Amino acid sequence: MRHRVVITGLGAVTPIGLTVDDFWAGLMRGESGAGPITRFDASAHKTQIACQLKGFDPNMYMGRKAARRYDPFAQYGLAAAKQAVEDAGLDPASMDEAELENVGVILGTGIGGIEMLENEWLTMQEYGPNRVSPFLGPMMIANSGAGVIAIEYGFKGPNHAVVSACATGNHSLGDALLLLRHGYANVMLAGGAEATITPLPMAGFEAMKALSTRNDDPQRASRPFDQDRDGFVAGEGAGVLILETLEHAQARGATIHAEIVGYGASSDAYHVAAPDPEGRGVYLAMRRALRDADLAPSDVDYVNLHATSTPLGDLAETQAIKRVFGDHAQTLKTSSTKSMTGHLLGAAGAIEAIATILAIRNQTAPPTINLMNQDPACDLDYTPNEPQTHPIEVAASNAFGFGGHNTTVILRRFDG
Repeated sequence: MRHRVVITGLGAVTPIGLTVDDFWAGLMRGESGAGPITRFDASAHKTQIACQLKGFDPNMYMGRKAARRYDPFAQYGLAAAKQAVEDAGLDPASMDEAELENVGVILGTGIGGIEMLENEWLTMQEYGPNRVSPFLGPMMIANSGAGVIAIEYGFKGPNHAVVSACATGNHSLGDALLLLRHGYANVMLAGGAEATITPLPMAGFEAMKALSTRNDDPQRASRPFDQDRDGFVAGEGAGVLILETLEHAQARGATIHAEIVGYGASSDAYHVAAPDPEGRGVYLAMRRALRDADLAPSDVDYVNLHATSTPLGDLAETQAIKRVFGDHAQTLKTSSTKSMTGHLLGAAGAIEAIATILAIRNQTAPPTINLMNQDPACDLDYTPNEPQTHPIEVAASNAFGFGGHNTTVILRRFDG
């Protein structure tokens, strides 16, 4: 038996909004979350801009002691999870043991607790190993975010972390989908969290020449498909979605935001950082998602693109879209919300899946902002600069990562 799986809860902590509603409003305004880095002194760095959270207070979501112990990525993940649980109308306190055993958590991350690792390394260098926090081990590891969410609510179902760079969020959704389809749980919290605006990862991405250096114009630095794009803008935050079997959601009278109907994954098997220039792995992921959903390419109305504002990546994804969708590619609505949020790495797929669900709910494609001088080789409809009302029944969301990881999820308006 293959259970249908629906989305009943959404939670988002992003550079353009600390709730789902504020996030959507920021997308509709075409708002850029980019600005000068204030988290640390970036004056010696080639890139001095990022999409940071604004006004995030962990004490709204957890006790002060927990906030001091948790790395920011785990704080963001727990905050998004609490929003999603509330949105879904779940009441863990009223669940019996059997119910708690059937609720699981998959919260992925690209890098994990890097801020805590950096800080404790400096502590050891200055004061010696005896001053290192006993929480360093459990809180720097990638699975700690999933762990703290389960501990917070007592969820005893499947629990793990996905680590697949920038494909992480979609891999988390795909893993949750498969567990629910085949009866390993009734409810899954799935998503990603990231907090990498710290000196070491930023320096590493700079060394790769992956980041934009448009320090004098941060709000226009992330410009997917523009001829003048020069790299991605780092972002931070988290997205968590509540996935349920349809039977479970209907039995408790839940509001259903959308149905998740397809998932595809592949590997480029090409290069540790560069995408396959012909987008062959991307093509495979999208084709597999369509096959899993039992849909034709012409059934898809909108694609939230991975597009990070890098010269090679945006072009490879465009080529893959053309190959998958054929003539339909010219009428297909697409956009890159990273033009506004920046690139949230391990959280990107989850945040963009939420944006895709909201696009279905509101029948509106979010824009790709900063698209002023479109690359002639990137010649699709990327919804330039302004949101556009558009019939959207079926939508796809792409997420790809260093190492050649490719993922696509397909979402559909729930029709009962």
